[in-house]
Amino acid sequence: MSTLHKITKKDLNRIFWNLQTMSFSYNYEKMQMIGFAHCMAPVLDRLYKDADKETRIRAMKRHLEFFNTQINAGALILGVTAAMEEKTSEEEKDAVVSVKAGLMGPFAGLGDSLLKFTWMPICGSIGAAFALQGNIIGPILMFLIYNLVNVLSKYFFIHYGYNKGVDLIEQSKNSNIIQRISNLANVVGVMVLGSLIASTVKVATPLTINVGEQSIKVQEMFDKVMPNFLTLLFALATFFIVRKFQGKYTVSLILAVMVIGVIFSMFGILK
Repeated sequence: MSTLHKITKKDLNRIFWNLQTMSFSYNYEKMQMIGFAHCMAPVLDRLYKDADKETRIRAMKRHLEFFNTQINAGALILGVTAAMEEKTSEEEKDAVVSVKAGLMGPFAGLGDSLLKFTWMPICGSIGAAFALQGNIIGPILMFLIYNLVNVLSKYFFIHYGYNKGVDLIEQSKNSNIIQRISNLANVVGVMVLGSLIASTVKVATPLTINVGEQSIKVQEMFDKVMPNFLTLLFALATFFIVRKFQGKYTVSLILAVMVIGVIFSMFGILK
């Protein structure tokens, strides 16, 4: 393969725009395979512009293999893959597939930790703070600040992955930086989720216990021993159900919580 046809910034930008629809063709056989191949199309068009038909077919087939990762982390993988496509000869193309497959898992964990489990809860807590006050700016603000990072990170990672290429992989292997960042993000994410639950989820009971002529309010007793005790029980029970069914019935769980909450409120069990 000739290396005269260098990948341009325009090609990388085309990858970025294609990436926005990467999950549209998601399927349970090869997951994001079609989306990944669509993203790589501008690179292959550039590098194999003068190649024969069979060579172009082989190039596209390389990226029609199983692929599944977090989308923003996938942007970094796309950049690295583009660099490797440009730097390797036809005899070395197996390395492109191997590297792409090897990065899926670690980068998925990194992307989920940073964006889904850290940044999204932070944005949600900011938006919820406004929404609880009846301010419509809450959901709008959440949408804007989340997608500011969501969109810009995709653009940055594609260009960064391409410019650093193979060096990025070697550095991460030597320093284990991916695992370190992932662990740090997980800790931050747990802290954010914990504070978000305590500040926005309100579960209380109006029940009272009559002891002789004295009436003891159950909620006040809980608050003295452990504030937000019922909220903690509710959060743990919800987490256990979601984990047990692996997130399959999340919508049904939300509806069930709403119905049970209304019924318990009508019978004076919760308020």
